[in-house]
Amino acid sequence: MTYGIEFVPGNVNVKQVVNYCKLAESKDIDYAWITNHYNNRHCYPVLTAVAQATTTLKMGPGIMNSFTDTPAGMASFACTLNEISDGRAVLGIGPGDLSTLPKLAIDPVKPVARLGEAIDQIRALCSGAEVKKSGLQFFDYDGAKLTGVTLPGKKGIPVYVGAQGPKVLELAGLKGDGALINASNPKDFDVAIPIIKAATEKVGKKNFDVGAYTALSIDKDQKKAEKAAKIVAAFIAAGSPEPLLQRHGLDLANVAKIKDALARFDFGAVGGLVTEKEIAAFTICGTPDVIRQKCEDLTKAGVTQIIFGSPLGPDMTNSIRLLGKIM
Repeated sequence: MTYGIEFVPGNVNVKQVVNYCKLAESKDIDYAWITNHYNNRHCYPVLTAVAQATTTLKMGPGIMNSFTDTPAGMASFACTLNEISDGRAVLGIGPGDLSTLPKLAIDPVKPVARLGEAIDQIRALCSGAEVKKSGLQFFDYDGAKLTGVTLPGKKGIPVYVGAQGPKVLELAGLKGDGALINASNPKDFDVAIPIIKAATEKVGKKNFDVGAYTALSIDKDQKKAEKAAKIVAAFIAAGSPEPLLQRHGLDLANVAKIKDALARFDFGAVGGLVTEKEIAAFTICGTPDVIRQKCEDLTKAGVTQIIFGSPLGPDMTNSIRLLGKIM
């Protein structure tokens, strides 16, 4: 089992992210994943700062997409970050946030096919190949080659695919080195992992890293941990399809009330509506002993990397220190 941690450079600034990453590294966290949203601080310079301030931590965007960034641009960045970090770069890439892209006047057509082509072109460019026209639909490069970067060599840059739906989970197994699955509950991995496994077996791939991109809230006080987790659990519940809600036995009428309260920005009402069921379905939340057990449950489900994501807890620094004691 390896462990990662996620930071959103929107609610914390770059210097804070760097300091948190240094603390995470000292607590034997293996990976730092920096989120990528157009309205936040850009993950590229944040990752550069993290690379320069750490020595063992692996790091990468969690996640990029091929609508807002080109495969050539992502390949160049990944190789550059790998050089700065002495070989510690990883790349998280997914189909794109289908709720955000229209706001940028982007029509997210055929996201899975586009993602597949992007991964192929990134791998080719990072290998030093000159990518010539081959009839691709989205990224049919005509003589593209990285000529002014230090290439990563045969090892390449590990590619992690952000995945939830069955088509992207399958693509992750076929083309990725790992998957970043937005889920915190073993029930979701009972569904996701067989899809990935069937795909990896199809191409004869071994050592695939199954990442649980969790929403974590840890504190010595259970009630404080739950309070910090409520808003995150609410947003996840409100954005989840009905079959997923039913998988976790959630009250659909209550989730509808949560969604309505969020739309009205009535966070007081949200806090009253979110129950232990929503928290258990969409977060790992509680005291260090509870979190340790939940991590063991994820391991038994087949997860091989647990990523501790927002909100982390009532106090980020305290949360990271507590995590260091349970691993």
